[in-house]
Amino acid sequence: MATTTSAHTNYALHGRLALDEAALGRIYDHRVAVRLLWYVLRYRLWSALATVGVLGYMATTIAQPLIIAWGINSVIAAPEGASHFGSIHVIGLAFFANAAANWAFNYAQYYFLARVAVRVINDLRTDMFAHLQRQDTPFFDRNEVGRIMSRVQNDTMQIQEFLDVGVITIGDVALLTFIAGAMFWMNATLAAVTLAVVPVLLGLMLFWQRYARAAFVRVRMAISAVNGNLQESISGVRVTQSMNRQGLNLQRFDTLNAEHRNATVRAAWLSAALLPIVELMTAVSMAVVLVMGGAMALRGALEVGVLVSFLLFVQRFFEPIRTITMQYTQFQRAMASGARIFELLDVQPEAGDRPGAREMPPVRGDVRFEGVSFNYVPDIQVLSNINLHVRPGETVALVGRTGSGKTTIVSLLARLYERYEGRVTVDGVDIGEVTRESLVRQMSMVPQEPFLYSTSVRENIRFRHRDATDEEIVAAAKAVGADEFIRELPRGYETVLQQRGANLSMGQRQLVSFARAIVADPRIIILDEATANIDSHTERLIQEALQRVLKGRTAFVIAHRLSTITSADQIVMLELGRIAEQGTHPELVARGGMYARLYAMHFAEAAGGAGTSNDGADGAPTQDAKGTASVVTNAATTGRAG
Repeated sequence: MATTTSAHTNYALHGRLALDEAALGRIYDHRVAVRLLWYVLRYRLWSALATVGVLGYMATTIAQPLIIAWGINSVIAAPEGASHFGSIHVIGLAFFANAAANWAFNYAQYYFLARVAVRVINDLRTDMFAHLQRQDTPFFDRNEVGRIMSRVQNDTMQIQEFLDVGVITIGDVALLTFIAGAMFWMNATLAAVTLAVVPVLLGLMLFWQRYARAAFVRVRMAISAVNGNLQESISGVRVTQSMNRQGLNLQRFDTLNAEHRNATVRAAWLSAALLPIVELMTAVSMAVVLVMGGAMALRGALEVGVLVSFLLFVQRFFEPIRTITMQYTQFQRAMASGARIFELLDVQPEAGDRPGAREMPPVRGDVRFEGVSFNYVPDIQVLSNINLHVRPGETVALVGRTGSGKTTIVSLLARLYERYEGRVTVDGVDIGEVTRESLVRQMSMVPQEPFLYSTSVRENIRFRHRDATDEEIVAAAKAVGADEFIRELPRGYETVLQQRGANLSMGQRQLVSFARAIVADPRIIILDEATANIDSHTERLIQEALQRVLKGRTAFVIAHRLSTITSADQIVMLELGRIAEQGTHPELVARGGMYARLYAMHFAEAAGGAGTSNDGADGAPTQDAKGTASVVTNAATTGRAG
């Protein structure tokens, strides 16, 4: 792909696309609200019914004090001797009818909002998962799995809580407006006195927010750190147990968990501090109304029923404020979570297809690297001016120290990384000019660490090739020597594997991975240290199978074992991201260069039965693909091979 990008540009992109956990957000973020609204509008009928419920609840809530005022003025405070039998019945019927309607509307708003909320969250999670599936390798290099999971799980839960309760709280804001209007309609003087405390309350809330924002940022960063550490600890539990590091891991997790606890306690303390202030304002307002309104009633300037209903309105005016105060932090967390969710959804994969990219025609397997240079981060060159031609049906072995660039070369061929200098072509077609899907469906990769899913063996082999028949799956298993052990499993091909295939040995897992790779009949196959974790007997079976499987296919083999390398059509010796030597095994041995020394030191030892060797040439520290020092020691060395 002829994309020339400077190291500094790469670094800027990497920084820009890393997920930011420190952003908290505002009490109202218009962009988040609009994008959430589009999800809500997918369910217009239920949203409309919920809106009717909210409006009906507001109307019946406002009507209740007015009915009480009507009853007091018409019956209790009416002149002596007046007949009120009919009025009592009418007022009583109106009161109970309003109460029933209030209950029905309240039920409707909660029920239909819940139906909308769960479906919006379902859609958000589905969209996020689909978006993550489209992300490229650099994205996952930059972002911890735990932090990504925190966005998919924790942030969507915050949105769900907001939709469940926060939308009703928005209705409470509208209710405040209508109550204030009713109060001014009844008595403007008392309404003005009552609402005089609202600016004071708003000022206190603004002052409080200055401290609350920092507290909520701390909570968000703390839970993200806990999630990241938890995911890392669970994934590496075998290493932890083998190195007896449980105590240190517990100390680390306890420190992070305590930080989250302390941050949450402080945030809760700040939230709780605001509620008594609202209660105080409510009491002060009611006392003022009672004193002033009572004096006006004694002078005959105010009806008793109006005074009572006004007191009820004051109480109900501050109830939404109390609710909003309690939900204030929820609003802020929801806006921040929404911003983080949409930030993730807005991350565009670097490995996307170019506009107008065409389908890759059927591949023969002629692969060329033309002046390819690549770096993961600035100032650390991983590949430098790689020129390599692999003819159709050839097997090329990539050899070199850890960090020499072997895995990077095949990663570029599979378009796991896209930003590099030079061109990579297949059958003369620049791989950047075709759709990635049409390219990679004609190739397969077998990694060093096989990843199997918690489903049946048959489905693990079939994987994405849904049109593969049962006969083709069995044929692929037989081709790599896996059929025999699969049939000995409790349910044969229908045996459900445990997490990551834990109920199989490492060699068996790799055999299933081999079968998965060839079931699609790929024209290009990549073996990235695929035999590193297989015993000698299993390797002999695989070598016999590979002679059949690789026939007629172009193969890139990264390996350190003698049998895999010496039979290759050409061997490419890499050193510090450059091609140091290239040729067949006899040619390179006869040349007496770097490969010959490596063969003499390690591969000859493996051939003599002394065991397997590693892919390094000596024990000197080397610089790996991302600039970290590694020491090549023995064949058991695992990890990224460049």
